[in-house]
Amino acid sequence: MHKYIHPIHTDFTKPVTKKPLEQPTTNFKDVLKDVSDVKISKHAKARLHERNIHISEHQWDHLGKKMNEAKSKGVTDAIVVMDEVALVVSTKNNTVITALPHQEAANKIFTNINGTIIL
Repeated sequence: MHKYIHPIHTDFTKPVTKKPLEQPTTNFKDVLKDVSDVKISKHAKARLHERNIHISEHQWDHLGKKMNEAKSKGVTDAIVVMDEVALVVSTKNNTVITALPHQEAANKIFTNINGTIIL
């Protein structure tokens, strides 16, 4: 029996052909907008409605940007202090968990919060 291994003499190289780059179907601005959109939980919607709390579109946009900024710094759950309202938010999924006016928030203790956003 032969213990000699014969080298393979076939050529496995193929010519490299460049494929044209595909154009992205969405632009960066749209992706960024989707990321900064704030979702409101069912519970938070009920609290906003019950407590007659109104937040402008501009404030929601500003909140979304600040939530993304907090997320980039490692914050996962935060209390957001606004002029008339305090919001508990999750930056992991850009969701408002609950909302309460400052009068109610004054005597509350918030747990499992690792960041604060002041607007």
